[in-house]
Amino acid sequence: MGLGDALGLEQTLSAVRGIGAAKPEAAGLAIEAESLIGDLSGIVDGMPAGEAVNLLDLPVGVDLQGVLDELAELAVVGAPVTVNFEVDPSRSEGIRNPIGLIAPEGAKDFPYMDAGGAFFGEKTIQLTEPGLYAFTDSVAPYMLGAVVVDDPLTLGLDFGKSLLVNGKDAPVPSNSDIIQRLVNAFFVITNPNNWQTFSETENVAWNPFQPPAPILQYDESGSPVLIPNLDAYFDQKFDYPRTLPALNKKPEVPGVGEVWIATQMEDFAGKEKHGSITKVDAENWTIDRKIAAPGIDMNNPHNMWTDKNYQYVYANEWFDNETDVFDRETGETVRQVEVGPNPAHVMTRPDTDELVVGINAGTEIVELAPGGTEVTRRIHVDPESGITPHPHAHWTSHDGKTVVAPNTMTNEVVTIDMESGTVKHDPTGSFPIATSMTPDSKKAYTSDFLGMSITCVSMVEDACVKSDGAVAHSSTIDLWANYDPQTGPSGPWGGLTIQLPVSPDGKAMLAANTLSQTVSVIDPRTDKVIKDLPCNAGCHGANFGAKKGGGYYAYVSNKFSNASQIIDVDPNNDGDISDAAVAGQLVLDGNSGTATDDELVAHAGVGGQGVLPIPLVYNGWSQQVPAGWREKLTPEQLNPIG
Repeated sequence: MGLGDALGLEQTLSAVRGIGAAKPEAAGLAIEAESLIGDLSGIVDGMPAGEAVNLLDLPVGVDLQGVLDELAELAVVGAPVTVNFEVDPSRSEGIRNPIGLIAPEGAKDFPYMDAGGAFFGEKTIQLTEPGLYAFTDSVAPYMLGAVVVDDPLTLGLDFGKSLLVNGKDAPVPSNSDIIQRLVNAFFVITNPNNWQTFSETENVAWNPFQPPAPILQYDESGSPVLIPNLDAYFDQKFDYPRTLPALNKKPEVPGVGEVWIATQMEDFAGKEKHGSITKVDAENWTIDRKIAAPGIDMNNPHNMWTDKNYQYVYANEWFDNETDVFDRETGETVRQVEVGPNPAHVMTRPDTDELVVGINAGTEIVELAPGGTEVTRRIHVDPESGITPHPHAHWTSHDGKTVVAPNTMTNEVVTIDMESGTVKHDPTGSFPIATSMTPDSKKAYTSDFLGMSITCVSMVEDACVKSDGAVAHSSTIDLWANYDPQTGPSGPWGGLTIQLPVSPDGKAMLAANTLSQTVSVIDPRTDKVIKDLPCNAGCHGANFGAKKGGGYYAYVSNKFSNASQIIDVDPNNDGDISDAAVAGQLVLDGNSGTATDDELVAHAGVGGQGVLPIPLVYNGWSQQVPAGWREKLTPEQLNPIG
């Protein structure tokens, strides 16, 4: 079969013939179109599969487009497409809230946000505007779905002329760089065979498979651009296949203590649910333990913290409703506490050692007694809007008196006074998903996942720095300052940003960017982006731990890779973070020396989410590091801001 036969020509021919048969005035046009389609098929058979072609550069393409446009005026073709969102409790592992990510310009009610929030059951929408539609889940944004409402009077699968991207006001041409990147990421995320698998001993080829489908897109001038084979086209655009280098370089200077990483995609023989927690010995860079917790069928662990004595590891079951408490030394389950739907992040208050948990699919920040023995308080983070806000990754101040949380669905950050339980709201960019604070708790940051930005909000007096250098109550760090949605990046940039911790000494903030597979290095003293560093597919989590002898390492996790990056934000400890660098990488698979409570059977090391370095070196917690651990830290690490 020639390439031309694979371009959806039969579908177009069928539509053309149907119009010609039904409408006498269209019969001549139908015959002409059929002849031109045959001519185009012969031309396309000689084209390279991976190269896009502007159809209007071909004389036959110009003629065919004119005839198809005339036929379109004579008949209404196509019908509404029904999309059902079915959230089955036995399969979904948690309530869900689908929202629009991409849609054709003119699509009804985009982005289809539902004020009722996450649900079990079924909801239905009708799609009428031809083009590409993509959906994500506001609770777990890497859960994706897509539909192409195809116009039968076009070749291939028609993405539409202009597309809307959630979080951005202006539509973009369907062949723009941002659309290509989002579509590429869609197929990397949704196909486990496309995830990255690194080796410690050898180079590995990585060649993500994309559907070899014909795609019709449109450029800035509105001209049709035909991609004969999406897989071949993306191979050229994104340089596939690539070589994943052997990760045999570890940081020359050891870390201090241990690092726990939620490896959420790992599968085990004795469990139905996914996920484990992987412990790294930061002093010799080995994988010490994996907690799969088959006895409780732990369900997709997401983020972790520890108590002031380092007796426990707290972990939230993101696709369930529980906070789990594990013995840090043995990995044994101590208890489970039901907290609410889809709990995401957990931290302790340094003043009381109480746990603070964000209920990602709900409306609350929940407080638990020390040790996670029971829920003691629930604070509604958006009592007036009537919308389920989906608070995700909160942060607790150094004195424990303030918590900031992102209200994902209302585009706000809430500041919670933990003494009174009162909340106040500040606007952010689109879809804020994670927060952090400077070590003095004078300002907080949110990662605006769909806004392609970071929002700074002052906690007391004005402290955020605007692009012109002025100090204000709030400001925006534009991660697209060097990115053109049509043509691509020209410098450091970030897309789909998630975790963004500030270093304990306040020198640096690191922002993990899922779309761009970069870590933005930002100076929180000036709120300016300094540089980018590479991460892996699904770049997601980040947190700081102590570096032996002084300074800090940041540990970065990746959802669709089995490796973690270790970043030194100030290698020579001179206060200048422009030399921040990846000091090494770790494969998280484990080996025969790794203690485990179950047999690992699939996706070893994959699914990096939350990161917990112990000892806790953030201001407020660092001063309380228990004996036996304190001796491992320098005086500056114990008191990071003096």
